[in-house]
Amino acid sequence: MSFEKNIRSEFVRILGKEWVKDDQVTLYTYRCDGLALYTAPPMGVLFPGTVQELSSVIKLLNQYKISFVARGAGTGLSGGAVPQEGSVIIEMARFKEVHEVDWVNRTITVGPGVINLHITENVHSHGYHYAPDPSSQKACTIGGNVAENSGGPHTLKYGVTVNHVLGIEMVLPDGELVTLGGKHLGMPGPDLLGLVTGSEGTFGIISKIICRLTPNPEKAVTLLGIYTSVRNACESVSSIIRHGIIPAAMEMLDKITISAVEKALKPGFPLDAEAVLIVELDGLADGLDAEAETVEKLLKETGATKVNRAQDEAERAKIWRARKEAFGAIGQISPSYYVQDGVIPRSKLPEVLDEITAIGKKHGLTVANVFHAGDGNLHPLILYDYENPEEVEKSHKIGEEILEDLIKFGGTLSGEHGIGIEKAEWMSDLYSETSLANMQNVRVFFNPENLLNPGKIFPHPGRCAESKAGTPPPNLSAVNKTKLVAAKSGIAV
Repeated sequence: MSFEKNIRSEFVRILGKEWVKDDQVTLYTYRCDGLALYTAPPMGVLFPGTVQELSSVIKLLNQYKISFVARGAGTGLSGGAVPQEGSVIIEMARFKEVHEVDWVNRTITVGPGVINLHITENVHSHGYHYAPDPSSQKACTIGGNVAENSGGPHTLKYGVTVNHVLGIEMVLPDGELVTLGGKHLGMPGPDLLGLVTGSEGTFGIISKIICRLTPNPEKAVTLLGIYTSVRNACESVSSIIRHGIIPAAMEMLDKITISAVEKALKPGFPLDAEAVLIVELDGLADGLDAEAETVEKLLKETGATKVNRAQDEAERAKIWRARKEAFGAIGQISPSYYVQDGVIPRSKLPEVLDEITAIGKKHGLTVANVFHAGDGNLHPLILYDYENPEEVEKSHKIGEEILEDLIKFGGTLSGEHGIGIEKAEWMSDLYSETSLANMQNVRVFFNPENLLNPGKIFPHPGRCAESKAGTPPPNLSAVNKTKLVAAKSGIAV
């Protein structure tokens, strides 16, 4: 599939020849996002460079009733940027300008193609940073972060993307340009900005974002608790929160993940540990050491055999590199992996992790765990060989059973990766028909003809049973025909 000649010429007129692509290499490159469990080629890929070009191509697509989907860095892990129904991909990588830094209002205005980490790099020397820090922040773009309402290790204390975006400029599916929010909190009227954040690119295509800047803490203390039991590490998490302490971050890695990061990064984690718990405290220097001593005591009381404290910034960076590059390190021990993204109450962590391990053993595959322990956002990694069709099928079944468990224990389907294609058929297990209808009515308000990113988030009538059995949605091919990009390129969450 590619552009019809007359449509292609109109896109070339708007964008220029080099920014309209439908060759086979480009179509293959853009067939999936970081999940790569499902693939589908787009009709073509457009690369607008200005908001006027973006609006013009959307109006043209709307005129011809061609569906389309926005894409950033492609690091998403729910199939949200997979082009269903032969959609055209609108690649937003050229929108990478830092428009303004407003030190008075503590904001930075950027294009959606700006890399998450680059926002902090632009302001760090002035005493500020951008708080949401997904582990893929070296690669993921801020536009995608807004679409998925991304989190990260330090959002336990500071909040997720919706808490740090004050305004957006967005092109609606008919080409109209609108602005939501502004440079300060508390804009009057309905919170449309909060509604759009996390809508997974189904309401509009964002062209500009106003981000809130957070002052750098005076001091940070990073502790590493070492455990002979994953259950004890989970108990430590609950104990810290129960004592009224909210760390900046609490992240857990199990024995399998420790082995992988030691092979790849050599942070010095003990290979005989069943789990390690990273706890970071930050804030005013006065009193922080005392709080760290309290946390250290709590860790030991709940089963930590040892607690190490990073002695300088280099040690702290080594610990955090191990956490943030843990997913990529899995490539050292497995040719591929499939990651889940559910959330459960913190109190249920021990039981759910035990069940996840049992599910993996039942199907004969290993499941590693590395996750945001403080807010119960789990990231089980199902390890398998993409060249083995039987293991591919098993990975699907394990993923399904994990989702069933999350719902059973009072959890939800996603903490930050989104629903996308991957979990759409599970939404009916979580919400009533009335709730799903209300959600879709909101989408219709923004996207009345469903031309923007169709086939995402919501279940397809009559397809629930077959999709849960591992049958890919229409126009999608299974992972055994495609190598897992995520495992090979080190995309992390």
